[in-house]
Amino acid sequence: MLDLLISTVGQGLQWSVLALGVFLTFRILDIADLSVEGSFPLGAAAAATAITSGLGLPAAFVLALIAGALAGAVTGILTTKLRIPALLAGILTMIGLYSVNLHVMGKSNIGLLQDETVFTILENSLGLSVAVSGLAVGLIFAALIAVILYWFFGTELGTAIRATGFNPQMARAQGINTNTMVVLGLVISNALVALSGATVAQANGFADVGMGVGTIVIGLASVIIGEVLFSPKSFKTSLIAVILGSIVYRLVIAFVLEMGMPPNDLKLFTAVLVAFALALPLIKEKCAGLRAHG
Repeated sequence: MLDLLISTVGQGLQWSVLALGVFLTFRILDIADLSVEGSFPLGAAAAATAITSGLGLPAAFVLALIAGALAGAVTGILTTKLRIPALLAGILTMIGLYSVNLHVMGKSNIGLLQDETVFTILENSLGLSVAVSGLAVGLIFAALIAVILYWFFGTELGTAIRATGFNPQMARAQGINTNTMVVLGLVISNALVALSGATVAQANGFADVGMGVGTIVIGLASVIIGEVLFSPKSFKTSLIAVILGSIVYRLVIAFVLEMGMPPNDLKLFTAVLVAFALALPLIKEKCAGLRAHG
């Protein structure tokens, strides 16, 4: 039971990097970016190909970051330069990345069980169990990314991105190039999503062209659950809430699976969970109104 708990928390931390990427577009830029469903497997494909080709782990992570950033740039350019609505631009990028991912891997699936990954290094060098190595890697990545994001969005450039998402008209009045900020925000978001894909692929022992299906819902679930449960009041607490939301989401999934839910129903359960979490503020307001009238 303890191993399952440690493993589940580790998975939540590994997926929290994706959730942070979704948080940047969904909350900071106020954009529903569906291209993450393509950039997640793109990061996995780039990392897996680099590892199996003998390029090493540093190259695998760097290539995943670059590939995700390029995918975000494509969505940003489609949105800002070609005036395609952000939602549609993300869908177009996601569809195009399916073919790109197949070209990157050369096939639909790459196995990593026989190759050295960041997890096997910890297991072999420090003698850690699979569950503990997953927790350690997830904790390192989540903490590092959160600290970097907190620092970056406190800089002038980061503040400009936040201003663009909060009030584009006011940002333009202050001399901010909002188009550039949107592209930059999408680049950072998709780079983080691809990094999460590279990590999850190594944890799972394979990269698959279809592993991005439903990732946007997982990311949104983490963001919404974190906000509902922890009510963050600042940017720092928002980042922490997203990470904790990802862990809670994974714990909920593990619990319902333990209770006997068929794995085929997980996507449906996640969709219902996100819908409920999104509607929770309205439900609370209705209940408060009923109590007031009662």
